[in-house]
Amino acid sequence: MKGMHSVFTLILCVVITGCVAAAEGPSRQSRGAGAPQAQDIRRVDSRQAERLYRIMTPLLRAMDDPKSPRDVSIGIVADREINAANAGGGQFYVTTGLLERANDEQLRGVMAHEIAHDDLGHVAQLQTLGAGLNLGVILLEQLLPGSRAITPIAGSLIARGYSRSEELAADRHGVEILKRAGYSKQTMINALTWVTRESGGGNGGGFLSTHPATSERLDALTRLR
Repeated sequence: MKGMHSVFTLILCVVITGCVAAAEGPSRQSRGAGAPQAQDIRRVDSRQAERLYRIMTPLLRAMDDPKSPRDVSIGIVADREINAANAGGGQFYVTTGLLERANDEQLRGVMAHEIAHDDLGHVAQLQTLGAGLNLGVILLEQLLPGSRAITPIAGSLIARGYSRSEELAADRHGVEILKRAGYSKQTMINALTWVTRESGGGNGGGFLSTHPATSERLDALTRLR
């Protein structure tokens, strides 16, 4: 498919407002501030990329302002943490940690939340260190079945929480998007519970921010009809 002949290898550190954060292994501080070297970056299996396309496409079509895969871009960041972020305007970022550790339902719940932020106009503030962030993204439709494996952006995706009202609104709207796509609110509840468990139950920032607390978000989701 056109566009898949480009392989993206960038050395940068990404600072982005995001929603999901769960560490694996040593903390970011103990790993050091430097981005991983290019030779340490594993390519993303084409099956993982295809899975992202398959999961996101029905959710994008269920938005208040539906989007086509040709209008959505994805940046895959070589980061072991479970993380995802919405940069506004149909641009999203996910980490290899999320793709490798989440099952389909968990990935669907996380991405429904991020897509809801985009649909509600919650634009993330971006700051890049090094090369331009947009150099490492590709169109979602380029992750169609049969596409080649891609090399993720080298760096870290650092999550900072939205406001309390924005997070609760994205949870609610994410459930609406899921329902329109044929899934229940339990998908969102299960995803939030999973991220909480993977983070050790602590405050991971972003998706697990204390504004609001995870327990409050779960209670609010449970009360939704």
